[in-house]
Amino acid sequence: MTDDVSELNFEQALRALEDIVHKLESGEAPLDESIALYERGNTLRALCQQRLDMAKARIEAITLGPDGAPTGTTSFDAG
Repeated sequence: MTDDVSELNFEQALRALEDIVHKLESGEAPLDESIALYERGNTLRALCQQRLDMAKARIEAITLGPDGAPTGTTSFDAG
């Protein structure tokens, strides 16, 4: 298990996080391994959040004029 998760894409990081959650919930891992898994899971969670935030920033909503023609784009804001 490599500590560098920065090269993982969102789907890979999410899959790895799901595997960690499953292993922790099953109680298969001894305490020391559970702690290491938890720390890696926290790193993966942060990476997934960062990737989602970056994707959100790239999403743009098309602005339509009165005639229905696109007039430009505005940044997506789900808030």
